[in-house]
Amino acid sequence: MNIPVDAHITAVQIIQLMLAPAVMISACGLLLLGTNNKYSLVVNRIRLLNEEKRRLFLRAGENPLSPQDNIRLESIAIQLQKLVYRVYLVRSSVLSYTTAVALFVITSFLLGFSFFTSANLNILILSSFLLGMVFVLFGVVFAGMETYKGYEIITYEVKADE
Repeated sequence: MNIPVDAHITAVQIIQLMLAPAVMISACGLLLLGTNNKYSLVVNRIRLLNEEKRRLFLRAGENPLSPQDNIRLESIAIQLQKLVYRVYLVRSSVLSYTTAVALFVITSFLLGFSFFTSANLNILILSSFLLGMVFVLFGVVFAGMETYKGYEIITYEVKADE
């Protein structure tokens, strides 16, 4: 049975149409949860390293630093530089996922508005959904880069402590 394009859409069908963006909102919510946790951990690590650096400088004011302390200060400086870049990647991932969520919410509103006004917003609806998917991809790319950078920092720290 062929249903004409302008056939009346039932409430159940419109709810089904609105669920696709809702599923993506939930998926992005889970990604945001993990990424925000990572953001907090990286920021905390930066604060701990800064505190350690301050303690070493205070100790240097009282007595000259040992060669090991100087090596540690150099290691901290390099790690802080890498961690600041890592926090930038995590922040970019969070912003990408958040933008995707906003686009999926807009998609849901456009679907509902299109249904209730009988306006043909198909291009806007599809565009906002696809743009949301592009931002999810950006978030995943930033998260992958951040994971690689985290591994790089850990391998550097292990080598510096040997």
